[in-house]
Amino acid sequence: MTIELASKIRDIPDFPKPGIQFKDITTLLKDGAAFRAAIDGLLERIGPRKIDVVVGMESRGFIFAAPIAYKLGVGFVPVRKLGKLPADVVSVEYELEYGSATLEMHKDAMAPGSRVLIVDDLLATGGTVAGTIELVKQLKGQVVALAFLIELSFLKGRDRLKGYDIITLIRY
Repeated sequence: MTIELASKIRDIPDFPKPGIQFKDITTLLKDGAAFRAAIDGLLERIGPRKIDVVVGMESRGFIFAAPIAYKLGVGFVPVRKLGKLPADVVSVEYELEYGSATLEMHKDAMAPGSRVLIVDDLLATGGTVAGTIELVKQLKGQVVALAFLIELSFLKGRDRLKGYDIITLIRY
């Protein structure tokens, strides 16, 4: 299944800047059978873990986190960029390749002790997910696992996330 899904992902050279080989998932998303296989494949690897809430990061993480939350019968919590959430938030600043960014989550997004699955489309350097883990910790949630459609293993994001259960479907 992984090879089939990988064939649905388009490479865009030099995007968003020279030297980057961008993995465009829109070609997978537009194919109903491939999108279903991606969600089902992640759910299969998530297995019987006890999850209370699924957290997804803006914006492509929403695409995978929301249907996973739906299938698990649990709530979905969005993590947004600075200034996008309307109520009281917790926030974290994290490092990007060039500079930094801020992620936010509503303060009332989960109860203390909630068992959390964090979902995103791509694991690269691990910066965004490390920031999201920090937000979950601020709300006293417990990270059960991290799930990604794609892992760019050459960027060593997994090394930054030692000690966490990491689920991926496609590895480059």
